[in-house]
Amino acid sequence: MRYIVYLDTKDIPTPGVEHNLRARPPPAAWTYPFSDEQVDQLIEQDLEIVYDELDRNPPRWRDFNYARRRVICNMFSNLGITKLLGFVNTLAAMHQGRYADAARGMLNSALAEQVGIYDWNGLPGRVLRLANMMKGGK
Repeated sequence: MRYIVYLDTKDIPTPGVEHNLRARPPPAAWTYPFSDEQVDQLIEQDLEIVYDELDRNPPRWRDFNYARRRVICNMFSNLGITKLLGFVNTLAAMHQGRYADAARGMLNSALAEQVGIYDWNGLPGRVLRLANMMKGGK
């Protein structure tokens, strides 16, 4: 988490909580670096939007355990609903309980290209961590 603004991979200004400052700017009185309370407020607002959208699409996303719901939320935050719903085979595998197949689909996707399988130290990156959460359910 970063409390200052940086440009993400698509040159969108964001603090390190994946909050798109172009789409939803903070109140004018806020200054950088953000406080813990301000970051928490951004996260809560963003999660409300994510949950509302995911309750409409994809169907039955709340049927999954907590770890797999977190994966879906994270993917939505990175991709948006349209691209998330484009993971047709991955979502189908999830709904069929084929979590290893769903994880493989994540690793062979544009998501993997966008956020990376490994970080710059060669350690597991976000998409690998998400795929492992999907596969293992924790």
